[in-house]
Amino acid sequence: MIPEGTRFLLPPEARLKAEVVGRLQDLFYRHGYEPVELPALEAYDPQHPLAERAFKLVDRTGEVLALRSEFTTLLSKLLRPLLGEGVRRFQYAGALWLREADAELGRLREYTQVGLELIGATGPLADAEVLELAFAALEALGVEGVVEVGLPSLVGEALKASGLPEEAKKEAQRAIHRKNLPELKALLDRHPVSPETKKTLLTLPDLYGEKEVLEEAEALPLPERAREALRGLRQTLELLERPVLLDLGMARRYQYYSGIFFRAYTPGFGLPLLGGGRYDGALLPKAAGFALGVERLLEALKPPKGEAPPEVLALDLKALRRFAKEKRVELFHGEDPVAHAKARGIPYLARGEEIWRVE
Repeated sequence: MIPEGTRFLLPPEARLKAEVVGRLQDLFYRHGYEPVELPALEAYDPQHPLAERAFKLVDRTGEVLALRSEFTTLLSKLLRPLLGEGVRRFQYAGALWLREADAELGRLREYTQVGLELIGATGPLADAEVLELAFAALEALGVEGVVEVGLPSLVGEALKASGLPEEAKKEAQRAIHRKNLPELKALLDRHPVSPETKKTLLTLPDLYGEKEVLEEAEALPLPERAREALRGLRQTLELLERPVLLDLGMARRYQYYSGIFFRAYTPGFGLPLLGGGRYDGALLPKAAGFALGVERLLEALKPPKGEAPPEVLALDLKALRRFAKEKRVELFHGEDPVAHAKARGIPYLARGEEIWRVE
């Protein structure tokens, strides 16, 4: 038996997983993102965003370590002393571990992510680049995707200017993100704000749709920094030239995300396949990125039930050596190669340099 929240993959799912990871790595590399390899162990940090859910262990010196639970924080920590001026692009892939599975997020205790980080660039063009790679990743896997783009800083700036007490701001943020208007209205009744602020906060949860949502947001009485964020988003979408759904009430971790936050869904699958955004100043001065959940991708792709047969059944090592250079080949062990090939659906037999179709 394997521990709860882990997976044991057989063909064809294991092969599909390797193919998914390989396609993404190749795509990112062709767009200038160099691979990095990160340690599976890191020093335990109580301030880490997932510290409470991390697997902790103690080495023989007494140092407390943790299995990595998230890539961006670890990568940023390791890169910080090495980065100079200029734009750098990195990609990563590998397993992550959490002590508790999260059923709501469809996350196991052991799961795989592939992702990238664009470091040293900020602004609309940089955001458009990261969004373009998100679309390209879905296309590379043949996944029909809908990308939702939010602007957590819009909600954050509106709340900063509201005059609400700190605890009330946190409650309002949660209500806006969950689009819970009754809860938000009740909170604003308990903590009165100006009519302009009330109008803005009550409108934010409904700002969901296509580009016309931007015009609705721009018509609101907003602080200047919120207007600046909207101008940047408009420029990003103009550069991107791809259809997105806007969710300007998206307020997830607005203290962390300094600009856009986005995620992608595919029809008939309720969990996001990827997510990311801009986090200037949170971990690095200028940085944005996203990650794809490989297990979720496998669920969405629905791998074939049976294992695909090889193209050629080799009857000796010479044939195996010769034809495996260009085809998928399996060496035969047994008494009747023709019956075996027919039973497996293998179309060709080969011996030495000779190859022929199974009759």
